[in-house]
Amino acid sequence: MLAFTLRRALQAIGVMIAVGVIAFSMFRFAGDPVNQIVSLDTPAAEREAVRKSLGLDDPVPVQFARYFVNAVQFKFGVSYQFRQPVSNLLMERLPATLELAACATFLAMLFGILMGVYSALRRDTILTKFFQAISLIGISLPTFLIGILLIYLFSVTLGWLPSFGRGDVVRLGWWTTGLLTISGLKALIMPSITLGLFQMTLIMRLVRAEMLEVLRTDYIRFARARGLTARAIHFGHALKNTLVPVITVAGLQFGSVIAFAIITETVFQWPGMGLLFVQAVQNVDIPIMAAYLLMVSLIFVTINLVVDILYTIVDPRLRSTISRPT
Repeated sequence: MLAFTLRRALQAIGVMIAVGVIAFSMFRFAGDPVNQIVSLDTPAAEREAVRKSLGLDDPVPVQFARYFVNAVQFKFGVSYQFRQPVSNLLMERLPATLELAACATFLAMLFGILMGVYSALRRDTILTKFFQAISLIGISLPTFLIGILLIYLFSVTLGWLPSFGRGDVVRLGWWTTGLLTISGLKALIMPSITLGLFQMTLIMRLVRAEMLEVLRTDYIRFARARGLTARAIHFGHALKNTLVPVITVAGLQFGSVIAFAIITETVFQWPGMGLLFVQAVQNVDIPIMAAYLLMVSLIFVTINLVVDILYTIVDPRLRSTISRPT
């Protein structure tokens, strides 16, 4: 088990080094940073002074080594647009993005598993057909359209929920949360539904398909022959073995939710890292773009590592395969 974890950790480090090379290339070769910092009528001497202060006159290997060392310490330079350290900007926006992603994933997991189990056990009911219709809508409609429709219905027409912003937040140390205020909870509802709807439909379909397959296996028939109750069979045996692929999908989808929250944050003007990235693209703020790439990649790699470890905990067959000598 320890060797398996170390091997996965080394692979994760290799992936992060590759992503670091890509981020450095974006930072180094996607235009001249000096042109984004100084004005057009700046004298050449001042331009060279700025270039030297940024270390752009050093050889490329030296620049890459310096960038990699700073990235390990979460130092990504200064934003061209905001004139502030990029790490500070990301830390300010990180709580909003993680809070939105966590709420969206929680809703997707909760309702996706419940709807999937019900659809598998009650296949011919009207409610099952309604769930399938919702899943079709969630997969077919683009995220931005779902967000706009929710805004039109609940903000413009009914006036129940705010159409933008995060509401009032409470600061707990360096962390800020809107879960402790009424306006923060109201502001979180529509973005969470918009961001989690696709994941919910995906989990629902996966749970339904896996549940139907497990219910046809021999050990479920044997459990019925032993006289076990339907609840023990469905939730103690079938659902437990269904959760192995669900863990993988939920873990990877959590990374996707963070990475692709850009659209949702833009539609609802949610003050997270996604909205910051969009503003950086509009202003060619390369340090923020590169740092965002590294941050999202680190989240993806970490989630993949955690999912691999959870695999071995949930499924004993994988533990025996890992420990078996080759």
